[in-house]
Amino acid sequence: MANTYTAVTKQDGGWWIGWIEEVPGVNCQERTREELLASLRATLTEALDLNRKDAIRAAVSDYTEELVTV
Repeated sequence: MANTYTAVTKQDGGWWIGWIEEVPGVNCQERTREELLASLRATLTEALDLNRKDAIRAAVSDYTEELVTV
């Protein structure tokens, strides 16, 4: 299932910096815009995976998963 997120990017001197608007803590810095977007995708994927694992660990057992659409 593909989801869409918003990358906020800007060039600052010789670097491109960016953040994923919807997920705190997902930010990167690279030399090119293309490298920045690739890093943001990889970092976002890793953050979502870690958040899923943390949620399941916190629930321990006897839990259900529900899809929530906003």
